[in-house]
Amino acid sequence: MILFYINSIVKPEHAMKKLLFSLFLGCAALSVQAQGSYTYPFQNPNLSDDERIDNLISLMNFEEKIGMYGGGGVPRLGVRSPGSSEAIHGVVQGGPAWNEQRSPKQPTTIFPQGYGLGETWDPALLRQVADQVATEARYLYQSPKYRRSGLVLWSPNADLGRDIRWGRTEECYGEDPYLVGEMTTAFVKGLQGNHPKYWKTASLMKHFLANSNEYGRTETSSDFDDVLFREYYSYGFWRGIKKGGANALMTAYNEYNGIPCTIHPILRTILMKEWGFNGMITTDGGAFQQLKTSHKVFSDLEYAAQACVKAGTSRFLDSYMEALEGAFNKGLISYAELEGNIKGNIRIMIKLGLLDSTAGNPYSKIGISDTIDPWTKQETKDFARLVANKSAVLLKNEKGMLPLNKQKITKIAVIGNRADDVIEDWYSGTLPYKITPLQGIREVAEANKIEVRYVKDDRRGEAQKTASWADVVIVCVGNHPTCSPEWAKSPWGQGVIAGEGREDVDRGSIQLEQEDLIKLVYKANPRTVVVLISSFPYAINWTQQHVPAILHLTQGCQELGHAVADLLFGAYNPAGRTTQTWVSSIDELPPMLDYNIRNGRTYMYFKGKPLYPFGYGLSYTSFAYSDLRIDKNTLTSGETLKVSVNIENTGSCDGEEVVQLYVKPANDKASKQLKGFMRVPLKKGEKKRVIIPLPAEDLCVWNIDQSAWQLPAGSMKLMIGSSSESIKLDTKVELKQ
Repeated sequence: MILFYINSIVKPEHAMKKLLFSLFLGCAALSVQAQGSYTYPFQNPNLSDDERIDNLISLMNFEEKIGMYGGGGVPRLGVRSPGSSEAIHGVVQGGPAWNEQRSPKQPTTIFPQGYGLGETWDPALLRQVADQVATEARYLYQSPKYRRSGLVLWSPNADLGRDIRWGRTEECYGEDPYLVGEMTTAFVKGLQGNHPKYWKTASLMKHFLANSNEYGRTETSSDFDDVLFREYYSYGFWRGIKKGGANALMTAYNEYNGIPCTIHPILRTILMKEWGFNGMITTDGGAFQQLKTSHKVFSDLEYAAQACVKAGTSRFLDSYMEALEGAFNKGLISYAELEGNIKGNIRIMIKLGLLDSTAGNPYSKIGISDTIDPWTKQETKDFARLVANKSAVLLKNEKGMLPLNKQKITKIAVIGNRADDVIEDWYSGTLPYKITPLQGIREVAEANKIEVRYVKDDRRGEAQKTASWADVVIVCVGNHPTCSPEWAKSPWGQGVIAGEGREDVDRGSIQLEQEDLIKLVYKANPRTVVVLISSFPYAINWTQQHVPAILHLTQGCQELGHAVADLLFGAYNPAGRTTQTWVSSIDELPPMLDYNIRNGRTYMYFKGKPLYPFGYGLSYTSFAYSDLRIDKNTLTSGETLKVSVNIENTGSCDGEEVVQLYVKPANDKASKQLKGFMRVPLKKGEKKRVIIPLPAEDLCVWNIDQSAWQLPAGSMKLMIGSSSESIKLDTKVELKQ
């Protein structure tokens, strides 16, 4: 049996070494086989990862090594490809963007969009969401009924939403690096599980780095200094790797300071050498070809392939094979380089348990011993409903308009373009079922003998007429997450409405098209509640000024309608918080391609008065803050400060409060920075002592001169509040290096 394939162009001086090494490993394999344990050493989980990787590579032929750059396994040796799948808020096995491009649609549990998950401000909840997503991916991958999906999940999106016009805002967790870092870490841990040896699935974070404009993304450069690289744009990825344990990521389409992210030196100098990353680096779809077509860095794809391999790429998401083989045959890529990069892919496969028997892998029986599809279970549906409830943000509630009193209402009008729909977004999976807001409201209404009438718009005056008839009006409006009801016919890079966006489409407006409908309905009946179902913020200035109650939820969740009804009628008390600064006017935003956030971006540097500030959200109850304490007056490197405060529910119902910790070190140009938060449940009348740890590590800033993190010396203001603009208590602590 020939254990090692030697390509005809391998240099003679290396060929003999490789042959001798192969024979040695082959003898080792035969020795192990004689012992009746493993056919090949790579199958032995007791060997080191490096030993197993080297053995598998030695047994692979040239075509198999090239194929691994496309995500392949080694079927000849019994190694299945790990496969891959989008998984921002559910496993994507068919959905709007993949209708004709992939295998037939397969339903999976679909949670609120990534933006909505961020609005929960609840890392523990996100970890549970990710765990459910990972379970379903494993189930589909291993179940004899399906044998599809993949174990490398392209999630979470660790990019920062620095501009609300960004078309992919729906995928991100928000504008703040600490919040995004915490949510990213939680999602990574949920996807990968808590076993010391194996992962349930592999988290592949995206898109590294600073990808938050869609128009021109394949040719424009995101430019900023090293401080913003460290403290802002790379921070979520850093935490996902160092705190979450992620070992896979996707590079961004754009350039960073003039160099395409696909081939940027930081992949090796910072990601690998400094952060210890040694896993899978994937190009984005089509990004390899774009090095020639749009970035125009290379006129020959063979040289582009060389640059990708030297940068660290281990998987391509577009046509690459001819160029990669050509680069190798011309001597542009060495055998060591070709083999070196795929070690990262194999390292991921080892963690997934794809190289050894199933005995020690706790995830190997998912889809085998359990045969009930997880998305069909009632507890799964209930959990999706809970997540949707926790994602809701109460933006306004004048004079206790909400929750609605079912005993005092006999007629409800439901109006609007999002009232009777749940829409899959660009990276949504296929909904197993959907409960629309109208359905959810009708369920409650029927149980309480309330009449409900529904109209979509006011084309013939029906909306105003129906609003006049009702005791209360629920207006459900928002964007279409694919920019067109006929998404497949919508040209790539174009949207139908300026205020809507998605991948490759940035928003040209932050006005809500349906606000005129809200005005007409409100004129007919001031007892109006607006349910804004959207993938991003809107400048709903008129609505905020006039309409008594406003709720915000994001798109896509199968339980959206139940959540809307739960919130409207008080079965759940909203506690979500905004994760971006909602501005009042588009002219308050810096130019789209200005990546220097100090020029007025995010709550840290915004100079105007926001419509809704970062971290904002109301409740049906009220909370009181008292007795802020710190356990020491001086904090030095390596220490952790214990910040504690009393929170009391002083209102008339149970609820949750999101306690937020902000800091302002001496000489910091930012108004404040989030450095801790906790979502706290409190029963009516209950008081809790909330403790938020503040490690000195999280207060470090990047010293450009020393190229190192450093704790800034001096007095630091420490603030506790319910939003970035609602600070309740503050104190000071001295920082010492």
